[in-house]
Amino acid sequence: MSIRGNIEFVDSEKESEELKGSPVRDILSGSLLTRDIILKNIGFIIWLTFLGIVYIGNSYHAEKIARSTDKLQREVKDLRAESITTAARLMYISRQSVVEQMVKNSRIELKESMEPPYKIEK
Repeated sequence: MSIRGNIEFVDSEKESEELKGSPVRDILSGSLLTRDIILKNIGFIIWLTFLGIVYIGNSYHAEKIARSTDKLQREVKDLRAESITTAARLMYISRQSVVEQMVKNSRIELKESMEPPYKIEK
C-alpha cells in the first residue's frame, strides 16, 4: 500500500470559495474582525464610532435646548398675559369714582375737595 493513494489534492479555487463563506457567518464567528482590511483601518473605524457618538449626543442636546426654549416661550406668554391683566386692574382701581367708593367702604373720613385746583405762580 502506498501512502500516495490516501493523499487528497485540493483545488485552490474550491478552497478560496470555502474560505469566503457568507457574511453573516463571518460576523457571528468573529472572523470578520481578524481580517487584514479591518485591522488596517481600525483607527478610521474608531474615528467613525466617535463621530457617531458625538452626533447622537448633539441630537439629544439640541432636543433638550428646543424643549427648554419652548417652555420659556410659554412662560413668557403667560407672564405677558398676567402683566396686561394686572395693568388693566390697576387702571380700573385708580379711577376717581372707584377710589371714592373704596374710601367710602373703608370708613376713612376723607372728603373730596370742592375747590378746583389752581396753579401757584411765582
